[in-house]
Amino acid sequence: MATKINKAIKISQKHLLGIQDLSINDVNLILEEASSFIDLNKSKNKKIDSLSGKTQINLFFEPSTRTQSSFELAGKRLGADVMSMNITNSAIKKGETLIDTAMTLNAMHPDLIVIRHQDSGACNLLSQKVNCAVINAGDGRREHPTQALLDALTIITRKKKIEGLRIAICGDILHSRVARSNIYLLNMLGAEVNIIAPTNLMPKDLEKFGVKIFSNMKEGLKDCDIVMMLRLQNERMSSSFLASNREYYEYYGLTQDKLAFAKNDALIMHPGPMNRGIEIDTKLADDINKSVIREQVELGVAVRMACLKIFFK
Repeated sequence: MATKINKAIKISQKHLLGIQDLSINDVNLILEEASSFIDLNKSKNKKIDSLSGKTQINLFFEPSTRTQSSFELAGKRLGADVMSMNITNSAIKKGETLIDTAMTLNAMHPDLIVIRHQDSGACNLLSQKVNCAVINAGDGRREHPTQALLDALTIITRKKKIEGLRIAICGDILHSRVARSNIYLLNMLGAEVNIIAPTNLMPKDLEKFGVKIFSNMKEGLKDCDIVMMLRLQNERMSSSFLASNREYYEYYGLTQDKLAFAKNDALIMHPGPMNRGIEIDTKLADDINKSVIREQVELGVAVRMACLKIFFK
């Protein structure tokens, strides 16, 4: 029998569109709620009925494994009715616009829509056209708020804090919504953030966010507590940004000799999917003492459960 857990939770926003929209109180509320689901997700009975009678629609216009499956699992564990739309077989393939899709879905009276879209700002547009709550599961280069929240929870679970930690974000910063959301959130939580990337994969306006910028990976990793690697966003590159994968790995792939410049107890993170041997050495990715990549996936379900519970109306 499902367990019922209901508690009044107040947040300042109707939708979860980006980290920039959240207050520090909002973030702490989400992380606290997510922490309460960690043990539940390890128990034999993982289902509660907090969202019984509620309807969740997952609308993914881009390929996804971790985010889509964890949102679906999160909704089902909370007792919601979850529908994941198959974009390939939908009217979108026949030319239907996002606005028309939004109006169609709105007529079905869902309680929440989770959207991933290739265009920055698509989730904001959707939120203006529907009556229900909208959660951004990644929009173009702009933001991926639940990834940043699960990364924060992973760090807190292992390091017991974020404030005062030195955290390096390394790789394709230019095209990465994960990097942007993490920069906003980690700065908000008091971390010192180092950004490491080739100059042609580095946005021009990053310094205004209070981060330190490095083009030399060993210098950027010096005394870091956390090393957060990023995926090369080849699908967003309109031209060739790399001479070769081999050269990228030599200068910006995480290897043991580069990691040696970080602290001895530094943790390795990656949002996935990984390009092994290009972004990160396989042995480091699988190092049970240093890599928390699998923990990120595990805690992603807890964070998305928290977001669904809080933002469902």
